Amino acid sequence: MIEPAKLFQLSGGQKRRKLALTFGALERDIAGIAEKGTEYSFKNMPRAEYTRKITEILLQDPKLDKAASDELRRLLDEKPFDELRVCNCARNHLLALIGTFPAEWDLVIAPHESPVDENGVVKARRFYPGICVYAEDIRSPFNIGSIFRTAEGMGAEKVYVSPFCVDPEQPRAVRSGMGCIETMGYERVPLEALPEDMPVFALETGGTPIEEFKFPERGICIIGSEELGVSPQSLSRADYGRVSIPMIGLKASLNVGVAFGILMQKWVESLMRGERG
Repeated sequence: MIEPAKLFQLSGGQKRRKLALTFGALERDIAGIAEKGTEYSFKNMPRAEYTRKITEILLQDPKLDKAASDELRRLLDEKPFDELRVCNCARNHLLALIGTFPAEWDLVIAPHESPVDENGVVKARRFYPGICVYAEDIRSPFNIGSIFRTAEGMGAEKVYVSPFCVDPEQPRAVRSGMGCIETMGYERVPLEALPEDMPVFALETGGTPIEEFKFPERGICIIGSEELGVSPQSLSRADYGRVSIPMIGLKASLNVGVAFGILMQKWVESLMRGERG
């Protein structure tokens, strides 16, 4: 955290970037998930007062438009004072001024029980052993990033990508992945190189409805390309079967990243309930 007087003395882009980082750190502190070393620590000033002071600094920015300014002033006047909402609105207005999307700016670190070292840095991520996904010929970098983000968040152990899948390290994929591609890592392998000792199933139409499907305790789920779905070769390799998400809409179509998120939620639910296929 930076003293308001020091923030006030900064100018232009530097001030905006420092303010955005400060509001982000405040958000995490308010939510109780501050990273080690970034906790609010000014003993002579309540955090709410600090939040008000740095918001007033932002309100003096000549590039802040009237609608944003009016919103922030209204939030400052509200009772009770909602620190978290003020910080979030201020940070997003700042990122708009900077010309950066929130997802490009930072990855909010959620609380977890992973082992940490003496500096509070996570030494190993938690996951469900043997829960894996095979991304077959995903073409969109945004989709592959979303798949990694879901896999990491829901506790998959590993992501495999096919030879013709988009590069997970493509900048748009990295941006969409919000740090999860670097966290998880991946292995690029052809279909025939998938582990022989694990059940393999496919997320595709024409299969067992997801509510009835018995998920394996360990296994690999194949998700197919945006345009063609899971290939015939992969459907043949899916010795454990095929699972489908029932839909009633006219299009009956889901984005592959959204469909994978639904599947992972159901898979994890089955593991938590102790169900075994």
